[in-house]
Amino acid sequence: MECLIGIRFNDYVLLAADTVDARSIVVMNHDEEKFCKVSDQVMMAVCGEAGHTDNFSEYIQKNVKLYKMRYTYELSPQATAHFTRRTMAEYLRSSTPYNCNLIVGGYDNVGNKAELFFIDYLASISELPYCAHGYGGYFVLSTMDAHYKPDLPLEEGIKLLKLCIQEIGKRFLVNLPLYKVKLINKDGIQDLPTIQGADLVKYQVRPIGGDASAAPMEIGRA
Repeated sequence: MECLIGIRFNDYVLLAADTVDARSIVVMNHDEEKFCKVSDQVMMAVCGEAGHTDNFSEYIQKNVKLYKMRYTYELSPQATAHFTRRTMAEYLRSSTPYNCNLIVGGYDNVGNKAELFFIDYLASISELPYCAHGYGGYFVLSTMDAHYKPDLPLEEGIKLLKLCIQEIGKRFLVNLPLYKVKLINKDGIQDLPTIQGADLVKYQVRPIGGDASAAPMEIGRA
């Protein structure tokens, strides 16, 4: 029932993850951290089995740091994503596979571009402009198909993310009230204000003028 969302624009990446930790029909925690800072320019959002997500994300994080200690420079977002995918594939073929789904986002200072990678528990990888893990993907992908443009400024990019979370709040049976948001750009990784899904249902985010193909968006009452 978890939801991870990633959106890549020309100059930055937005990652969002819900904060619910649930087991069967019971919510164990409302403040779960589903992000792992891999390096100064790379962030990973992880969902899946609780122990698997912690162990696998920490393994990737420590190995990326070890690489920097050995060679004095960090792996790029693309190199980090492919190392993550290879590690996932190796464990998949062992007796202790990891049940994790990941979104890797980062900014490449050499190529001066933002990058976003979708990795699942079967070790498949795709570089995408936007993606989602969990049941939320059934609702947000069509929304991003309609409104996504790679050159949106940060303010409009956040509104697009809010529009996606609003759709989850309206359409999804399960309540996912809070979403933590990370911004990755040339200046590094920043925490953005937590988004409350329930508020977005009351105050709808909609395209200006009502045109579904319009990129700019505004917030107004439902």
